[in-house]
Amino acid sequence: MSNLLARTGRDRQRYDNNFRLVSGCIPYRVVKDEDDSSVDFENKLQVLMVSSPNRHDLVFPKGGWEDDETVLEAASREAMEEAGVKGILREEPLGVWEFRSKSSSAEPDCCLGGCKGYMFSLEVTEELATWPEHENRERRWLNVKEALELCRYEWMQCALEEFLRVMAEDGRGKEETLAASSLSNREERQIGSSTNGTEITNLCTAEMALAGNILDNRVGYEICCCCVLH
Repeated sequence: MSNLLARTGRDRQRYDNNFRLVSGCIPYRVVKDEDDSSVDFENKLQVLMVSSPNRHDLVFPKGGWEDDETVLEAASREAMEEAGVKGILREEPLGVWEFRSKSSSAEPDCCLGGCKGYMFSLEVTEELATWPEHENRERRWLNVKEALELCRYEWMQCALEEFLRVMAEDGRGKEETLAASSLSNREERQIGSSTNGTEITNLCTAEMALAGNILDNRVGYEICCCCVLH
């Protein structure tokens, strides 16, 4: 049994005109092969979805953004409460989407404008064995293709597509950085090798000059000796 409790009620709920403000995230992890250092985000990226209470559909953790927390704090809290995960939250949102709550018909505060949801990406670093809503929710790791097929709502599909785009850009950036670093190291090795070769060439040139002087002196001495003898 988790000793952590989920927040309940709407006493501190934030609103923007008729919109209830919601914050959530797409928790993810990258699965790497031990003998493969490359990262193919399309195939190796996994996202975490959770089941909805008393429903069969899967969703990303999200919930009301309250007035005593930042939008980032709200996203992290919802990830822990609903999915039992903690991690590194990307501060820049994937986007803001307007949608109707599944229970909006029974909630007067959602009837007019629905919800406005801020979604972030969360790199999971810890999975809790128990969490506040573990009795009502199951979590499931999926690849992106599976998750897209299981997203019941269009706005969640859009958020997931944006997440994939951002991750692909990050992946290309990392590859470019690694390539630049590798090229820089290779150039440094080449420069070092070239410098050593120059030093060796200079040393050989000096030795040849010294040998030439010795030879010239020896020839001159022999010539001088011949002159004296004659």
